[in-house]
Amino acid sequence: MSTIVKVDRKGRVVIPKSIREKVKLKEGDYVNVKAEGKIIIIKPLGSIADKYFGAFKISRWPKNLDEFMAEAIKRWWKTQST
Repeated sequence: MSTIVKVDRKGRVVIPKSIREKVKLKEGDYVNVKAEGKIIIIKPLGSIADKYFGAFKISRWPKNLDEFMAEAIKRWWKTQST
């Protein structure tokens, strides 16, 4: 699937709704944008919470699971550097 879109004066483009729906991209989601030569690649990034759902036993769910996972990974990483 491809669509032609126009770049505005600030360098922004709108990802067409049909493409956003196909890749399940919603408002507030993050994407990774990179250039390979003259090709621009936009890749949706999934939530850390969705990626690791069920991997950890938690007695109480934190308010922001992504922040919780990021902090848990930081703590784990510090123990690995010794």
